Amino acid sequence: MHLTQRAHQIISQCLHPGQLAVDATAGNGHDCCFLAQRVSSKGTVFAFDIQLQALQSTAARLQQLGLSKQVQLIHSGHEHMRNELPGDCQGRIQAVTFNLGYLPHGDKSITTTSSSTLPALQQACELLHPEGIITVLAYRGHPGGLEESRAVEEQLQALANPDQYLSTIESPGPVLLVLAPHRHE
Repeated sequence: MHLTQRAHQIISQCLHPGQLAVDATAGNGHDCCFLAQRVSSKGTVFAFDIQLQALQSTAARLQQLGLSKQVQLIHSGHEHMRNELPGDCQGRIQAVTFNLGYLPHGDKSITTTSSSTLPALQQACELLHPEGIITVLAYRGHPGGLEESRAVEEQLQALANPDQYLSTIESPGPVLLVLAPHRHE
């Protein structure tokens, strides 16, 4: 099973219709569509990306699947999550997913970096529901990817409260990090 599928499987255990979710890196919209299906038309997904191409691709995919209604696309970096989300989201976000690296089929010189990802993780933890989950799929093969992956893992370990577990699911390429109230392997 690919790590993206594994992340979706884990998220599906705690994300239900009517809830709130964040796709911190919209990319080509695959995670966003998954989250939108999970929350249904009763919930909301907030999807961030700094690249207009990513948001356009995500919007087209959402429209094709009839999922546009429950998604708010935000043309901003994930490090602005707290400022971009409505004030009543505090403590109500059930799932936050990060898919780090670069936009597939896009400009590979534009990548996520620790300088934006670490503040975004801090904000995600602050916005998270007590039973919420954060997944981070970190690609380590591009320049800076390994360093970002290590920094993200250290940050999640530091941010975990006593009621949360950090699970690391390895693969030959990317790594999946899961911060949740229950251990996931």
